[in-house]
Amino acid sequence: MKQFELKRVKELLNIDLTNLIIESKKEGFLFLERLINDYKNGTNTFSKPGEFLYGVFNQEGSVIAIGGINKDPFSTNKQIGRLRRFYVSKDYRRKGIGRSLVTRILKDASEHYERIVLYTDTEHADMFYSSLGFIKDNSFSKSTHSLNL
Repeated sequence: MKQFELKRVKELLNIDLTNLIIESKKEGFLFLERLINDYKNGTNTFSKPGEFLYGVFNQEGSVIAIGGINKDPFSTNKQIGRLRRFYVSKDYRRKGIGRSLVTRILKDASEHYERIVLYTDTEHADMFYSSLGFIKDNSFSKSTHSLNL
């Protein structure tokens, strides 16, 4: 990933996500638009203890992937984190960028959580997360996969 820079996003509104949002919406995903809206209205700024948002930037400085972790808002168990708002631009998939991004998020998450859950409804994402050690598990509210840290 030498030609890419993975870094923590501390101020989302300083990053231009326009192209990533347009691309994701063409694929039928609305969660990046929700990421911006939640950030603007303060609903989710990934700024509470144990919460992180990361971006991967190309050589031109454009964001090509994004994802974060929150305390699971659908659980009262404070040891459960939720992988959220994860997206990699189509042109950059299958290059190890998504894997590197998840690995970094999980490294930070391991200091705060015992288990990570996520929700996906696509076969490609299911295969991707399974390759990272997540198991299909719908025993947690609004989740399809989990991983013990």
